[in-house]
Amino acid sequence: MRLDGDHGNEEEKENERAPQPKLMVGYALTSKKAKSFLQPKLEGLARKKGIMFVAIDQNRPLLDQGPFDIVLHKLTGKEWRQILEDYWKKNPEVIVLDPPDAIQQLRNRQSMLQDVADINLSDSYGKIGVPKQLVVTNDPSSIPDKVSKAGLTLPLVAKPLIVDGTAKSHELSLAYDPFSLSKLDPPLVLQEFVNHGGVLFKVYIVGETIKVVRRFSLPDVNKRDLSNNAGVFRFPRVSCAAASADDADLDPCVAEHPPGPLLERLARELRRRLGLCLFNIDIIREHGTRDRYYVIDINYFPGKIW
Repeated sequence: MRLDGDHGNEEEKENERAPQPKLMVGYALTSKKAKSFLQPKLEGLARKKGIMFVAIDQNRPLLDQGPFDIVLHKLTGKEWRQILEDYWKKNPEVIVLDPPDAIQQLRNRQSMLQDVADINLSDSYGKIGVPKQLVVTNDPSSIPDKVSKAGLTLPLVAKPLIVDGTAKSHELSLAYDPFSLSKLDPPLVLQEFVNHGGVLFKVYIVGETIKVVRRFSLPDVNKRDLSNNAGVFRFPRVSCAAASADDADLDPCVAEHPPGPLLERLARELRRRLGLCLFNIDIIREHGTRDRYYVIDINYFPGKIW
């Protein structure tokens, strides 16, 4: 005969075996971001490692909460930046992922790729640059003339200049002819479209750890497409997790990941220059080449990748 409680509650036993938290991580995220990031698998693994995630109450003073070892955040706005900076000044021992000023440069597509251009990375594994681009802040009617003077080649990818976390800031358009350029809506960045086999590589960086996944992207454009198409074609967010190409049957020349040493060098340089620990890089390989790569976007604290 087994007495009640002989084996106890399994959940209580699991809690008894779990180590006491050694690291308190306060997180300030939107509800959507928290839902995608704080998966049960992650929280379970964290508990086993002695890491506890605690939601920061945005309706209470941050200085009254904690104590935290790490503050993880992805909120925008001057008010939040000031709150976080005041907290950090009074608690300099706390690790803030990542500093608001460092994140800010990724809010603007003109500044986000400047460090990649400055690195001008080239070695035996390949060369990484950025597509030729032009920033337009106003007057849509002047865009065709500015594009001509800048020597950009059609088609052009148009992206909103400011990245503010909304779905709209990640939408893009493809302009095939000069006349359609004046229909675009500044402020925006125009990038020369580089054929890349319809696949891009999302390189996720967490400190010194790198993970690469494939995503489907815009298809290549040939001369017939240019002659048969006119206007501006708008696309919803490209390369989301639902567009995974990791299990697709692709041409090996298109599917092969960029060389690890090349990505490690790029990640190391960008961590140093950007001052960030948690970001991802969108990279394409020019179709028909084995070693010519372009960075087309950098995002802070990316979404769910697996």
